[in-house]
Amino acid sequence: MSRALLVIDIQNDYFPGGALPLFQPVETEARIVAAIGAARRAGDRIILVQHVSKASGGLFDAAGTGVAIRPAILAASGEAPVVTKHVADAFQDTDLADHLAGVETLLVCGMMTQNCVVFTALSRAADAFQVRVVGDLCTAPIEPVHKIALNALGSKLTMSKASDEWPELAA
Repeated sequence: MSRALLVIDIQNDYFPGGALPLFQPVETEARIVAAIGAARRAGDRIILVQHVSKASGGLFDAAGTGVAIRPAILAASGEAPVVTKHVADAFQDTDLADHLAGVETLLVCGMMTQNCVVFTALSRAADAFQVRVVGDLCTAPIEPVHKIALNALGSKLTMSKASDEWPELAA
């Protein structure tokens, strides 16, 4: 079974000093880096997503430093493609589907749980895949929002943890 790990918006603006720091972004990033390594060892495809604002100034300003994907994510991902998006759904008006040719299972993680993760996982374009959201590899502005979004997603999709997908990550 062909799988891909879709890593959404692990960008500087979501970390301390950025435009919109999230709940435990550093810890979430560390778990994602470990998962990327496990996924690569398992032969899973890795695809990164980067949100770039069409507006100047503010969150993910194309000319700012906050738009950059975190260096640890890039280093862990090797030659993984980067899909650029301008809206919450990573499929909308992007070439993401082209990078998923031959993939059966789509593992979704990233930032923000209640926004880009939800809209991508529930996208009509994702209907072609067995979608699982890896909840411990996601975060939101505050913990209750993260938990509410995961609970709501669980009523529509299969949820998992990183250790479910890659047993070597079990603590």
